[in-house]
This record gives sequence, structure tokens and C-alpha cells, in this order.
Amino acid sequence: MPTERRKVSATDPVHRAALVIDTHADTPQRFLDDRFNFSDPLGRGQLNLDSVRAGNLDAEFFSIWVEPTVYQGRYARRTLELIDSVRRQVARHSDRMALVDSADGIEAAHRDHRFAALMGIEGGHSIENSLALLRQYYALGVRYMTLTWSNSNDWADSSGDLDDPKVPHTERGLTQFGESVVGEMNRLGMMVDISHVADRTFYRTLEVSRAPVIASHSSARALCDHPRNMTDEMVRALAASGGADSEGGVVHVNFFSGFLSQAYRDALRAIGTERDRAVADAEEAEKAAGRELAHSEKQRIHREFMDRIPRPPLAVLIDHIDHLARVAGVEHVGLGSDFDGVHGQLPEGVDSAADLPKITQALLDRGYSDHDCRKILGGNLLRVFREVETVAREWPSDPDA
Repeated sequence: MPTERRKVSATDPVHRAALVIDTHADTPQRFLDDRFNFSDPLGRGQLNLDSVRAGNLDAEFFSIWVEPTVYQGRYARRTLELIDSVRRQVARHSDRMALVDSADGIEAAHRDHRFAALMGIEGGHSIENSLALLRQYYALGVRYMTLTWSNSNDWADSSGDLDDPKVPHTERGLTQFGESVVGEMNRLGMMVDISHVADRTFYRTLEVSRAPVIASHSSARALCDHPRNMTDEMVRALAASGGADSEGGVVHVNFFSGFLSQAYRDALRAIGTERDRAVADAEEAEKAAGRELAHSEKQRIHREFMDRIPRPPLAVLIDHIDHLARVAGVEHVGLGSDFDGVHGQLPEGVDSAADLPKITQALLDRGYSDHDCRKILGGNLLRVFREVETVAREWPSDPDA
């Protein structure tokens, strides 16, 4: 909670001294599909080595996201290709990057003045209903998994299609196999991420997980009424996740304007029919030519429509951090930007990772202490990561226990 007030510049030592961790960026799609080199200029992107350096970003969880329609029937292959794209970038820039798979590894990379690259799978469909695949992804360095993306899978319900009668759903949010997925993640030391899941899946996950849970890129539903965001009740429950001896989970605020500003969300919904028609027309044109509309082209169309809407001020992002801190405590808030997953639709003044110091500036301006800022910027994530690792170390030696 805010404890003092001071004015600082964007290069303030508070930000420079902090260990800054972001829990969600979709850059691997650029690595794989656009042949983007992390040392290249940003272009229309939001994350590269130059912006990392300018924004003092120390660690990033790269999202391993498989579009569920385009890659249906080959989820595992696409997942492995995305993982490989991250590992190849680290190898290419080993003087400035390190592949990291632990909390200690983040701090070691920081001491070595190298950017820590971590990975999180976004969408449980990537495991193709196989705990063996889940274990192999962990072995390759994946350290969290979002149980669903916007699509429900066979064992967990998503907030993105819960009202679609054509989509089958579970009775309790997780099937018995879904509960075994959460248990196996606990055993491995893989953080359980509930961004995107349906509310009932969220609550069932908290009942099942023996480790604290994270939301890698979610915001506050009290400020923007989107099913992807979390109610105050959910925020408090997540902060208490992990059991009586746990210090609880962390909500990492998503920077997308459509999850931050109710006015922006309403404007986006108003143009939704026109936007969807434009996408459908493009799909028909590609189908007539014997091709499938590329996801990047669909994103381009969406971006053109979103660009019609004025971006909200940076204050709306800080409002969400502030609200979550007031609801659950400053120990339960972090940053989950969604860089390269949202194109140009961040609040005013936030165009890339280079602008992260502005968030620290704004928090200090609102009266947050140096210590509070360090927690929000990365300290809270490190705490949860370590506790998840501890739960795994203390798990029964029998993997089927």
C-alpha cells in the first residue's frame, strides 16, 4: 500500500536498482513466423534487446502460445517449434541473454548482466491431454502453464467460450484429469497460471493446487468488466492460495487497453461486427485462392480497427495496480505486459519495454515506497517462484503419489 510520496525522473535509481520481471510476452511468434532476431529494430513490435536495456527489464517469460484453430492436430509440434525459437535466440545472443528455469537463475543472470529468458505455455491444449508431454515441456525449460487460452480444452474451461453452447464444458471447472495436471505441475515445480480460465475453473484450481497460483496477465474486473479480468473476490482468493503456510499468489497486470479501460472496451465492442465481417471477407478471399488466412493477417485487420480508438492514459494501468494492491496487498501484484500480443493498443506513453520506468515513476508519484515498487516490479514473482520450487522439492518421491 502507498506509504510515502516523492517525485522522480524516469531514470530514477529505484527502477534501475530493482529486479524487473515481466510474466508474459508473445515475442516467440515473431521469432518463428517473422524470422525476427531479438537484436533487430522493434518495427511494430514491443520487445527487443534494445528496449530491454532501455527499460531495465531483467527477466521475461516468453509465451509459448499455439493458435488452437490454425494448428489443430499439431499442437505439440507448434509448441516445440516455439520453444526452439526461444532457445535459438538465447544461443544467438548468449553474451547478453541466458536461458533460465529457476528463481535463483533469474538472480544469477542479473548478477551476470544478462537478460533472463524464461518460458510459459499459454493454453493447456499444448499438452494434448498428455502428462508425459507436460513433463517434457518442463524438461525443456517451461516454468508456468496457463491452464487454458481463450478456448476450453478437454479438461479445463476457458472464460473465452464459456457461453458458447457448441463447446463442451466440465461440470466443476476441471475434470479429474485436469486436477491431475495441476498436481503434476505442483510436483514438477511449474507455476499454475489461471489467466484466461473460467471463474469456476479458477476456484477449483485453488482447491486442488498445493502451491500458490499466479495470473500471468490479468487485470481487475472491478475497473473493466471483462471476463478475462479477476473479481475482487478472486483476487483475495488467489492472494491466499497455496495453503495455510503459503505467502500466496500474485496477479500480474495486463497492459492491453481493452482489459484496462471500460470506455476502450465498449468502443472495441461497438466496432466488433464490422471487424468480424472484415476478417470473414479476408478468410473467404483466401479460401477462394486455396489458402488459409494467416493469423498474422487476421491480427493486422484487428489492429487496423483498434487503431481507430484513442488510447487511454497511463493512469488507467496504474489504477489497476493500485486497486489490486488495495484489495489484496502490495505483495500480490506484478507486471504481465502482454508485449507483442497486443499491437499498439497499450496506454499512452507505453509503446515498448523501454517505457517500463514510467510505471515506476507513476507508482512513486502515487506514494508507493521504494520497497513496494521493488515487490511489484519483480520481487513478488520471485517469492512465488521459490515457493513453487519448495513445494516440488517436498513432494513425495513417488511421482504417482
